[in-house]
Amino acid sequence: MSNDSVLQSLYPFLHGKPQDDGRLDAALLQSALAKGADSRDTSARFFAEHGPALVAAARAVAEVYRGGGRLFTMGNGGSSCDAAHIAVEFTHPVTAGRPALAAINLVADVAMLSAVGNDVGFEHVFVRQIVAQARAGDGLVGVSTSGNSHNLIAAFAKAKELGLVTIGLAGGDGGLMRRSGSVDHCLVVPSASIHRVQECHVAAYHILWDLVHTLLADDRGAAAGGARR
Repeated sequence: MSNDSVLQSLYPFLHGKPQDDGRLDAALLQSALAKGADSRDTSARFFAEHGPALVAAARAVAEVYRGGGRLFTMGNGGSSCDAAHIAVEFTHPVTAGRPALAAINLVADVAMLSAVGNDVGFEHVFVRQIVAQARAGDGLVGVSTSGNSHNLIAAFAKAKELGLVTIGLAGGDGGLMRRSGSVDHCLVVPSASIHRVQECHVAAYHILWDLVHTLLADDRGAAAGGARR
């Protein structure tokens, strides 16, 4: 199918005879409402299927922090923005009373990414950083809308070898991420739409952040209660 045919199937109201502004606005509004409904439906299906897995991932990340470990994040393209977002959520909590937790965005160092990409290949840009910085007991979160990013898969494999907890956010059928055997907690959004997948990923890691802090707050409350007795 040609690009023109694809666009026409997605936006039939933009093709054929000229549209007056009123009809065009009505068609655009209908498109927006349909996409909003699809976003809500996709999110509902994702959390219905992966709610328990999200809780398990939160428990795993909380355990990383209990042990004095750090969280590493990674992604490509738009997912690199999600990796940065996850890291800043943990290091700069926006909710009062929640402590900063160590999280390192592996996409942040442009010199490192370009050096490794140029010298040994882009597949190794995250592996090299994991080898240099990560230790057993740390955690690694990777975000990929397809689940097929080879540099993430390579980093997950190295992370498992080093004893890290691994968490993946993917879409579609989960791709290589789901099938690799290197991801402890793989959360897959059931959609082929990159936009719907990204929307669910944002909600998922916001909730992950909140659950981790809730678990750690329970620990602090128990410790304080024990000290008073």
